[in-house]
Amino acid sequence: MKLATRSLGLALGLLALATLACNRRAEAEAHEKESPATASTAAASPPPKKPEKTASHTPPEKKSMPAPSDVAAPPSDAAKTASGLASKVIKAGTGKERPGPVDKVTVHYTGWTKDGKMFDSSVSRGKPATFGLNQVIKGWTEGLQLMVVGETRRFWIPGPLAYGDTPMGGRPSGQLTFDVELLEFKAAPKVPADVAAPPATAKKTASGLAYLEVKKGNASGKSPTASSSVKVHYSGWTKDGKMFDSSEDGEPVSFPLDQVIKGWTEGVQLMKEGSRFRFWIPGSLAYGDEPNPMRPGAPFGQLTFEVELLSVEN
Repeated sequence: MKLATRSLGLALGLLALATLACNRRAEAEAHEKESPATASTAAASPPPKKPEKTASHTPPEKKSMPAPSDVAAPPSDAAKTASGLASKVIKAGTGKERPGPVDKVTVHYTGWTKDGKMFDSSVSRGKPATFGLNQVIKGWTEGLQLMVVGETRRFWIPGPLAYGDTPMGGRPSGQLTFDVELLEFKAAPKVPADVAAPPATAKKTASGLAYLEVKKGNASGKSPTASSSVKVHYSGWTKDGKMFDSSEDGEPVSFPLDQVIKGWTEGVQLMKEGSRFRFWIPGSLAYGDEPNPMRPGAPFGQLTFEVELLSVEN
């Protein structure tokens, strides 16, 4: 949606939609270059910022990590799930909890094709990767949920749970083998109990926007106008409770209110700095009521957002 800017770059209709996704999309694409396990997902995102000037440099040479002796196929003592994912604990972890399907994780990993060719490694780059478990290939979404912090696990991921069995776009195909160390994870915001529909206590505007004040704002706080720029934290869910975007696991986002979806432009003006609102935004005020073939995977229909207005910037 041009929505929350970061996730709401869809705001000005389909055009805004595309804009929204720009920022997140740029981040996602940059991340995909670092982590082939990251699958492209259509989430909304804020208006793109001007790129900062950086000194030109030569990227460090990727060091090759030797393939494990069982890279070609899982050994007999590997555990296997109903989906066909095989795994084996290489190093036990110290954590007690396991990440959920939309939690944000930080990992070190190395990936090989079944013939032992390394195609990517955060270890060789010397920089861990961080991503949401709903933003990666199916084998990672499922597999990381089996792990605890501190654990290193080897995964043998069949093509259907990775990038498919047919080579495409330079990505590795067929069974892939990964060694993954779970360094930490952050739990995603909980799905509101009333995500599917506004409760009787919610207020409704003439446009069809429903809202509820979850936390009162500062008595002296400002309310934005349609032309204001604001800084917020937010999370967004489809009406079936699936979270499609959130800033809560990172930095807040800033954006002009006239560059987001209509539901945000209208709704955030009802807020005061420091307040937290829950919005039920009909498709007509968001990204439409039907899937957009130009943006496969983008949310549609009624969307529910929780937004905290941190500041009005102008």
